[in-house]
Amino acid sequence: MDTSISVTRPDQGAHLTLAIEGMSCASCVGRVERALSKVPGVTGVSVNLASERAEIAFAGAVDVAAAIAAVRKAGYQVTEDSIELSVSGMTCASCVGRVERALKKLPGVTDASVNLASERARVRVLSGMPAATLIAAIERAGYAAKAMSAGNEAVDAEEARRGAELAALKRDLTLAATLSLPVFLLEMGAHLIPALHHLILASLGQRANWLLQSVLCTLVLFGPGLRFFRKGIPALLRGAPDMNSLVAVGASAAWLFSLVATFAPGLLPAGTVHVYYEAAAVIVTLILLGRFLEARAKGRTSEAIRRLIGLQARTARVRRDGRVEEVAIEEVRNGDLLEVRPGERIPVDGEVSEGTSFVDESMITGEPVPVEKTPGAGLVGGTINQNGALTLRVTRIGGDTVLAQIIRMVEQAQGAKLPIQALVDRVTLWFVPVVMLVALLTFLAWMFFGPAPALTFALVNAVAVLIIACPCAMGLATPTSIMVGTGRAAELGVLFRKGEALQSLKDARVVALDKTGTLTRGRPELTDLILAEGFERGAVLGRIAAVEVRSEHPIARAIVAAAEAEGLALGRLEDFEAVTGYGVRAMVDGVRVEIGADRFMARQGLDVSGFAQEARRLGDEAKTPLYAAIDGRPAAMLAVADPLKETTPAAIRALHAQGIQVAMISGDNRRAAEAIARRLGIDEVVAEVLPDGKVEALKRLKARHGQIAYVGDGINDAPALAAADVGLAIGNGTDIAIEAADVVLMSGDLRGVPTAIALSRTTLGNIRQNLFWAFAYNTALIPLAAGALYPVNGMLLSPVFAAGAMALSSVFVLGNALRLKRFQPPALG
Repeated sequence: MDTSISVTRPDQGAHLTLAIEGMSCASCVGRVERALSKVPGVTGVSVNLASERAEIAFAGAVDVAAAIAAVRKAGYQVTEDSIELSVSGMTCASCVGRVERALKKLPGVTDASVNLASERARVRVLSGMPAATLIAAIERAGYAAKAMSAGNEAVDAEEARRGAELAALKRDLTLAATLSLPVFLLEMGAHLIPALHHLILASLGQRANWLLQSVLCTLVLFGPGLRFFRKGIPALLRGAPDMNSLVAVGASAAWLFSLVATFAPGLLPAGTVHVYYEAAAVIVTLILLGRFLEARAKGRTSEAIRRLIGLQARTARVRRDGRVEEVAIEEVRNGDLLEVRPGERIPVDGEVSEGTSFVDESMITGEPVPVEKTPGAGLVGGTINQNGALTLRVTRIGGDTVLAQIIRMVEQAQGAKLPIQALVDRVTLWFVPVVMLVALLTFLAWMFFGPAPALTFALVNAVAVLIIACPCAMGLATPTSIMVGTGRAAELGVLFRKGEALQSLKDARVVALDKTGTLTRGRPELTDLILAEGFERGAVLGRIAAVEVRSEHPIARAIVAAAEAEGLALGRLEDFEAVTGYGVRAMVDGVRVEIGADRFMARQGLDVSGFAQEARRLGDEAKTPLYAAIDGRPAAMLAVADPLKETTPAAIRALHAQGIQVAMISGDNRRAAEAIARRLGIDEVVAEVLPDGKVEALKRLKARHGQIAYVGDGINDAPALAAADVGLAIGNGTDIAIEAADVVLMSGDLRGVPTAIALSRTTLGNIRQNLFWAFAYNTALIPLAAGALYPVNGMLLSPVFAAGAMALSSVFVLGNALRLKRFQPPALG
């Protein structure tokens, strides 16, 4: 189903073809046609049910967004693709805005998000739109792009590109520093050390000194500094100046003025014949130093995702045709048998076919304790087999594996734009043009109102304004923190599926917890077996289990599992009878066994009052007692319950320590639910809730408390997960495709909830620090560079100092973001 946008002759307007999902009959066709006909500018619509395409004619320009919105409002979906591109050449937040605008202008692009820190663009397009069209638009905007490949090839290519860029920056920095040092010494050294000044004049003379500086400075600007001119000048000519433009204009202004002073001093007013070669050369050197440090730091921000990608195996040993051969991982197919030796990485997802071992799954779940694997157990690709040889049957390969899904989720979260970024985008869009205007006004103000020599003052201050402005820091403030924060979260087994959740979670006032599978293990177990006098545990449990083996009820399965775990033999079953609403009875090895609630025992004329005290205790523990009679005598009282996870109490305490109220939503009766809440210190209980009533319960909690997060197992909780402000799904280490969830806790451990909240708060705090620094830096230092303090104390800012400050500002932002790598989960007492 291709999507195309074709523009015919102007008098015929334009045509748009959409691929539409969800149409099943002629009525659907009519609805879509009517919806599209109402879009302003549409002159004709033809919808084909067989091809699932809509042909739309516009009188003028194509309004793709309006057409898609109309289809969705009618209850159908437009087929879209997601294309990811690697974009190079971006240096500041202004570049991000220009790339996004270039992409969004394309007919067929429904959304575009560009990340400066990861140098990637994620573009939503109508189905069938080629990546080449997007790449061409980016290139027209002055940047380079290529489509991202998948798997190890992609990471190898990305590593190679980053390595080459870092090497080029190091080479240019070394050359610039080597050439700039003598220029700096010849000019500034002469000012600072009178003896050196006399030595230079005596040995070289003023003119030869300036000639040597001009040669060295020119080599700096058009050797290692050429990168600023190659990108900055074309951007300036296109009317879209960026940071490169600021550096190119500032450095070349100082250089050109110095050339005039050197070779045509008569053109300058008396008293203004000075050279600023050292400013131009050192500016380029310091900016290159900042770029080099920035590139190194940016590489560290994506270490987490690179480590995840590095977990993917490149080869596997496959059993084929009676022999074992090593093949590339791309050749492995579902159903293949793979051999994994001790100490090796599990190549792909599968289940154990032969062997027993312990597997280290910490890189996936964040849990350090190895997990025992026996035949039938699931295995996750990328985990490490520890001490036993395993044979696994492949169940998932390529992009379907758990590891591939984790990588995809982390990349999507890292590329997300938080709501806090909106203000930054609006400011940075006009930042560079405004800075150039301020520099021009600074030059004119000093020319007309400044002291003599006015031209010198005007030039120095205008150059300082151009150089000190730093859009990089603003552009990197948010994405670098998101990249490091979500990467650290993945290392701790917390996957932010949606980047927006990183901001929303910090505002949660109450965490609502589903009971089964979240607070509890989700697997009922036999917790109590209280025997009447004269009965032996093994004999009683074995006979009870023999009766219950016929049932599929969870309670029955728990009793049978307990008997099997103790190695008890189940007797021969005869005359089984289920008494609806009461219990069951049967003959086991010739002995009559009856099992049921107290009312069943009363119906049989049996007195169970001897168990009354223990029955009250079980009720207080939210357990429902069952009774067993053997040969007409009460033999035992037993209880089956879904035990709490060992880590649940610590998780609840940690949430309280964070100032968060905890609520429990349960289908249990109120007495049982409140018993569990008392044990755990839960603040509020919503009991006797049917599965479809959880959304309404969440709405009531939200109305009382405000922002709410809901934690469920993701199986029956999809509506509740979607209805909450933030939905957190308890994963099990192998199933993370929980579409309704914003966050997935891979370990299945509730302690991941306070960890996720703490990380959200820490990351947003880090972003605010970065934004404060970036905005405060520019707000304070641009006026200072313009000479705002000169009338007060005669202070002016040197362009060289301005270059150093600008270079270090973005490095500060990156360094602050990298502190998130040291984040530790909150103490869980």
